[in-house]
Amino acid sequence: MQMYRPTLASVKQHPVPAWFEDAKLGIFIHWGPYSVPGWAPHASNLREVIAQHDDAHWFRHNPYAEWYCQAMRIDGSPTQRYHLETYGAQTPYTTFGPQFNTASKAWEPSTWANLFRRAGARYVVMVAKHHDGFLMWPSAVPTPHKPDWRAERDCVGELSAAVRARGMRMGLYYSGGLDFTFKDVVIRDFADMVTAIPNDPAYAAYTDAHWRELIERYTPSVLWNDIGYPASTDLPALFAHYYNAVPEGVINDRFTQIKLPGSGNLPGLPRKLIRWIIRRALTHPQSLVARLQTGGAHCDFRTPEYATYAKASARKWEATRGIGQSFGYNRNERPEDLIAVKDLVHLLADVVSKNGNLLLNVGPMADGTIPPEQVARLEGLGAWLKLNGEAIFDTRPWSRAEGQTGDGLPIRFTQTNDALYAILLGKPQTDHLEIPALSVPETASIYVLGYNAPFAWRQHGSSLTLTLPRTLPDTPAVALKIVP
Repeated sequence: MQMYRPTLASVKQHPVPAWFEDAKLGIFIHWGPYSVPGWAPHASNLREVIAQHDDAHWFRHNPYAEWYCQAMRIDGSPTQRYHLETYGAQTPYTTFGPQFNTASKAWEPSTWANLFRRAGARYVVMVAKHHDGFLMWPSAVPTPHKPDWRAERDCVGELSAAVRARGMRMGLYYSGGLDFTFKDVVIRDFADMVTAIPNDPAYAAYTDAHWRELIERYTPSVLWNDIGYPASTDLPALFAHYYNAVPEGVINDRFTQIKLPGSGNLPGLPRKLIRWIIRRALTHPQSLVARLQTGGAHCDFRTPEYATYAKASARKWEATRGIGQSFGYNRNERPEDLIAVKDLVHLLADVVSKNGNLLLNVGPMADGTIPPEQVARLEGLGAWLKLNGEAIFDTRPWSRAEGQTGDGLPIRFTQTNDALYAILLGKPQTDHLEIPALSVPETASIYVLGYNAPFAWRQHGSSLTLTLPRTLPDTPAVALKIVP
């Protein structure tokens, strides 16, 4: 029975399902031909670079290794220099497709799924097609311009089976806005990126056929589109089709449709305006500009990139970032480019306290090996969650997200129906702790997660004072449980 009609009013009635509210942690995977060269220059993260430089600097020094096919064509860019020195001027990007297919024969999807489960992830989102147009599944609709430009294995299907066998949900990413097999241009700034979106009927039909095929064949729990969508597509019809096939599915906010002048070119003022709008949205993810710039006609959640929200949001959101500064595998990343386990735990607690999920990306090598430095971060996060996960999973935001102890240690709050959790972002230096502006009932018991017995506390006016166990281990964060 069809519940949703192909109208905007109908699909807007779709509620965010409980599983997505509860999940809190997902794993993103960027893996494809770009994993063969696996290289990008050193840079800080997207938000910081855009705040400190203009967008032309970002594209010229792009630290996203999955953008290799673009960055190698920008004259004088570090990626172009690397490509010429390593592969030579006569080696096109398309060379990496067959090399990826050879290397990926060694891939074991069960190894990935086991690792993601140990990390505590509740869902996984895999790139089915990135901007290079390479298909990670055996589509019945191959690209008309490069029919063999696809994986020889059904990477999407194999990983979907492995992930679901371990009790996690499976979602799919698809680059609906950019496909360089259809419109092969060099992108040097945000205005170029917008005009690079193919809006011809052939591409609109191609993307629509792909999403419908992915839905029917793999029933993904997440539709994660990127960089916009062809303006002529009837998105309410696509969304209704999806919700009727997967009622508990969710749709992200990057299906934005932009109608350009008939020529597809932008005069000077609109180019400057588009560059300002995107820059503003990236650097201020909770601004009005960000809300208007993303989401298109409809979405279930928003997706700030390498950014978090300053305060709790009534609307569900998902922070996405790599373990390093790239999504695709980057052999050039240094240890200092990767987020530390402590910072990763703090990031997850902060995001969850503000009604978000964290979609943390891994960038495997071409043969499917996840670099040991990335594995260590996932294992470290999983170890903390094994002890403290009840303060994260299945929770909801409290009346306020943030606080701090009397000596300045940051706190993030979450709650369930019967408990309040105060997650201390660090280990207290003494066993005496004060939390200002926190009052609890006289009948309350307070625990440190991992310890069975409650510990002593007193209420002094509006402040709560605690005597913690002296045997607290070294840990990135200490989670207190207050019941009732």
